[in-house]
Amino acid sequence: MTQQEKIRRDSTVDPEDVARFDRIGAQWWDEKGPMAALHRFNPVRVDYLTGLLSRHFKLAGAPRDPEAARPLEGLKILDVGCGGGILSEPLARLGAEMTSIDPAKRNIEVARAHAQRAGLSIDYRNVTAEQLGAEDHTFDAVLAMEVIEHVRDVQGFLRHAAAMVRPGGLLVAATLNRTLKSFAFAIVGAEYVLRWVPAGTHSWSQFVTPLELARALRGAGLHVRDETGVIYDPFAREWRLGPDMDVNYMIAADRPDA
Repeated sequence: MTQQEKIRRDSTVDPEDVARFDRIGAQWWDEKGPMAALHRFNPVRVDYLTGLLSRHFKLAGAPRDPEAARPLEGLKILDVGCGGGILSEPLARLGAEMTSIDPAKRNIEVARAHAQRAGLSIDYRNVTAEQLGAEDHTFDAVLAMEVIEHVRDVQGFLRHAAAMVRPGGLLVAATLNRTLKSFAFAIVGAEYVLRWVPAGTHSWSQFVTPLELARALRGAGLHVRDETGVIYDPFAREWRLGPDMDVNYMIAADRPDA
């Protein structure tokens, strides 16, 4: 049975979305290519994760220093739907022990080759969250960043992802809210006017509200601990954190210690 057949039969992943991202290939690392918007978005994701994980996972009973050279040293992090490794690589440079998975074979090939050229050791695997979870792996943090809006069963996907969060660990998700504002900005604006991402990248019906996401996380045995909006500043031409969760937002939830 091929990987695509397994995805169609067993997975919460949407095979059409897998095929769409698989076709991007080496363009994942072209900062002016189809992933240009994700490259611009990446610094705010890395900064948020560094601060969040530094506060949550203490060293000798004290918060880690997010300004240290390797503030994530020793943390085992799973990046679900890693694509070409745009997020995995900076987290590895910050000291994290990265396991990064994606159901698209070409994505993993590109990610492995780029990490090798960069001299980074990242465990890239061409598997789904369901397949990895069946191996009984657990991690300090599980990341589902810009993935949830591409799966066909949000609750099922989050159950599988949450099962890999160790007691005391975190799951962090970044996704798009389902509002008229997100339709105007994330689909009409980003895909058809500004051409930030290829047309058809997103389906508004698959966007998830913060309330829906929080409910699914609680159903997976996690407790929501933090949430924030991510807003584009057109004057500075950069993303920043803020209270407005109408379009892009991130939520962090933890699994209580046993």
